[in-house]
Amino acid sequence: MDEPNNDLEQIWEALLSRDELRICSIYNRMNIEEQQAVLTHLRRMVSEPGWHTEQRISAQKAIEALASDSKQV
Repeated sequence: MDEPNNDLEQIWEALLSRDELRICSIYNRMNIEEQQAVLTHLRRMVSEPGWHTEQRISAQKAIEALASDSKQV
């Protein structure tokens, strides 16, 4: 029962790691719906109030990494 939460935590840890290879690797394993949901959430993290500065920076780095990986971001 703890595995899905653990998996989700590991996914977001990778996405917000600021490590381009980790970000792209985990993202590329997702289906298109998951990818779209992740991008929507990352954009919200960057643009909406209430997120910590470090979270915003990590989200922006993830968006940039995905854009440089030839993804339509």
